[in-house]
Amino acid sequence: MSEQSVVVHQSAEILAAATAARLITTLTDLQATRHVVAIGLTGGRTGIEVLNQVNKSPARDAVDWSAVEIYWGDERFLPAGDPERNETQARTVLLDHVPVPESRIHAIPPSDGDFGDDPDAAAKAYAELMTGVALDVLLVGVGEEGHTLSVFPDSPAVREGRATVIAVRDCPKPPPTRVSLTLPAARRASQVWLVTAGESKAEAVTAALSDASETDIPAAGATGRDITLWLVDRAAAGR
Repeated sequence: MSEQSVVVHQSAEILAAATAARLITTLTDLQATRHVVAIGLTGGRTGIEVLNQVNKSPARDAVDWSAVEIYWGDERFLPAGDPERNETQARTVLLDHVPVPESRIHAIPPSDGDFGDDPDAAAKAYAELMTGVALDVLLVGVGEEGHTLSVFPDSPAVREGRATVIAVRDCPKPPPTRVSLTLPAARRASQVWLVTAGESKAEAVTAALSDASETDIPAAGATGRDITLWLVDRAAAGR
């Protein structure tokens, strides 16, 4: 059974810096026992700021970045290089500054990539790519209404029980089309870290930690095989 913990930080800024330090420590600890580790990244303001803080950390190079496999939990289905893509933002703040081989950066296909403007084909290809992959750490965010990854409340995505990666259309937040891991895929990760900040997230955080249905609050269904870690600021923990 997954061990669940909640860590509350004073502010969003401290949350991002502390999560970055935790990620560096976790990666170096894992690499002490086995060389190659696999992580799933997230986007959003807090998620990208965590990566920015990793890059700024004096301990950044304690990680052997040449042996880190990079994946994403979800992605906005936009052209390659679009500034709204999680991949683009992650490259800008971290991946372009550390020696991760391009062969270890596994981006979700863009809308102008090998599969064209077909998110279902892109999702199928990413699912095949991730076959047999065991993420050591999956970072995810939490939305105001309780969504995580690109799995929104009371949506077809939250009811998906078989596929590991799906196309998501008509998202209530722009852009409307995305590619996302499903909750069952997220639960294959050893550790899931739910990182969120702000008073607007407080209701969703409280509901997820109060045994809400994942259909109503998808974040409640994002649990790691071994560890589920909620990393929040004081405002998000306010209720």
